[in-house]
Amino acid sequence: MALEVQRRCIALLSQVADGELAPGPTPAWLLRPGRDDCGTQWPLVREIYTALTVWVTDLTYVPTRLGMAYVCFIVDAFSRRIVGWRVASHMRTDMVLDALEMARRTRGSQRLVGLVAHADAGSQFTSVRFTERLDEIGARPSIGTVADSFDNALAETTNGLYKTECVYGPDAPRPWDDVDELELATLSWVHWFNHDRLHHYCGHVPPAEFEQAFYAAQRDTPTGVGKPNT
Repeated sequence: MALEVQRRCIALLSQVADGELAPGPTPAWLLRPGRDDCGTQWPLVREIYTALTVWVTDLTYVPTRLGMAYVCFIVDAFSRRIVGWRVASHMRTDMVLDALEMARRTRGSQRLVGLVAHADAGSQFTSVRFTERLDEIGARPSIGTVADSFDNALAETTNGLYKTECVYGPDAPRPWDDVDELELATLSWVHWFNHDRLHHYCGHVPPAEFEQAFYAAQRDTPTGVGKPNT
């Protein structure tokens, strides 16, 4: 039953994201209070695909000669742009707070009222410090189901691209020496990902170019959260 509900959730959200399903009366199964069979606060998840004010985030890890490195990305669901990231030798809440601060500065250091920050149920994202910081900048938390990644697929996809194109790419060392070496490579990859890599979702243009075109069209009344730095 749970798997079937997950499939229905994903199918509906995909239709909304692709513009095939116009906003209308919300189905009753999306209005259940609390956490339903999909394990998610559905009013927030619905906004992920109907508004321009959603970030998704997740952690991944990379082995190095000196130990494990941990990487956090924050991705704008509208443009697929990586707005914040952090590489560290630990996976404490501090690292996700650093990534969140970078994301906030990317969007102009303003209060991000209306933003939904979606993550899995990891301890860093459910911590009091992370939740309080979201509240301070005007954002709301959205936590996905436990023990799977169905409703955080965008963040997981970004992690997968990072592993394929950067961590285990054709020019990558085997293995990485340390966190510092990985961090420099990640910096270069994120810049390429945002400014040069073509994304099918964005109409085969980079996320930065996609955003610029959007804000140019909406110059009088921009509806996204913040404006990208130029």
